[in-house]
Amino acid sequence: MFFPLYDDNPTSIRPYVTQFIVVACTIVFVFQFLAGMPGQLFLDFGFIPDRFFSNSFFDLTIISSMFLHGGIAHIVGNMVYLWIFGDNVEESMGRIRFVLFYITCGLIAALSQALVNPDSNIPMVGASGAIAGVLGAYLMLHPRANVSCFVFLIIFIQVIRIPAFLVLGFWILGQFFSLPSSLQDEGGVAYLAHIGGFIAGMILVPFFKKKDVKLFDIPHTKPWQNANMNFQNENPRDFLKDFINKSEDKYRK
Repeated sequence: MFFPLYDDNPTSIRPYVTQFIVVACTIVFVFQFLAGMPGQLFLDFGFIPDRFFSNSFFDLTIISSMFLHGGIAHIVGNMVYLWIFGDNVEESMGRIRFVLFYITCGLIAALSQALVNPDSNIPMVGASGAIAGVLGAYLMLHPRANVSCFVFLIIFIQVIRIPAFLVLGFWILGQFFSLPSSLQDEGGVAYLAHIGGFIAGMILVPFFKKKDVKLFDIPHTKPWQNANMNFQNENPRDFLKDFINKSEDKYRK
């Protein structure tokens, strides 16, 4: 089992769009949390397929739903993946095209789930579909980039560099395995939206990337090496400081 921490894939820009989305989603979630996670909020601003199709496709909740999240694990997981992989995709497209790409993937993701059950009255919330598109784009742009991950081996925890195509491949494979539960009109995780967003990202990236950006870029580090971060042997404060420094290194190179 592994959990991604950061990628060894430096950028030459500050990913302001990625950072804005992370901050915006976090602020919205804080308000949700302080308000007690009211169900009416999800009904008013979540994406409800039946309402969307009944309104002749004019329903802005398909956008607002991307900034709502159903719980702490939901938003933390989404924001971690966006923080790790979003900056390189943003750099490859430029900020304006990245915004359009992100929203487009989010729309396709939501509709992928909605078309299966267009009469559903269960609100869909979360940035997962749009972020899945970012992951799909990253897979096409940097499949061999190495991602430093927490690797859990029974009681041992190491941070090891794993190729992105394996990290993202396991992620999308998990969505397919979980797909049956997403086809029922009983709520839960919209796995079909994740799959739709991911595939959309893979298909759309050639049309959104800059002309001089190549697909299938070469890696910057060797895979399967220890990333010099040992959770067991470091003080938690030192480990966190090391993690932040390594994340910031992406923008210093």
